[in-house]
Amino acid sequence: MKWFGIFLSICVISLAAFLFITKSYYFYPALPIENLSARTVIDTFNRSDDEVAQIAELDDYIWYLTESNKEEGFGTSDKNIKQLIQSRGWDFKEKVGSAFFFEKANEELIITTQMWTEQYVLVQAQNKFKEL
Repeated sequence: MKWFGIFLSICVISLAAFLFITKSYYFYPALPIENLSARTVIDTFNRSDDEVAQIAELDDYIWYLTESNKEEGFGTSDKNIKQLIQSRGWDFKEKVGSAFFFEKANEELIITTQMWTEQYVLVQAQNKFKEL
């Protein structure tokens, strides 16, 4: 019976160490981007010096990640998104729900966001954001 307790303790400690080392990336929600893991996304964001980090570029869209501040709600992430888009010359028009509307040279740009975790917000921008 004593050996069973020791074995069980070793298993629990091993599991705790595994979860600590991997930072429990397995428990993050699924990403809407194929072939991209939570670990890769968070590592990319942490290595970036920017408030909004590009995590993927697909045919029609560019995906970004930014942080959300619990105390300020979406204020921090909204400010970061507006700064990023406006830095490319787009004028902010309005925010409706989780969509931001910008305009530049009679073109409209729609940026959508979705809360990925309590700490991170995913941002989806049309490719024309960088082209115009």
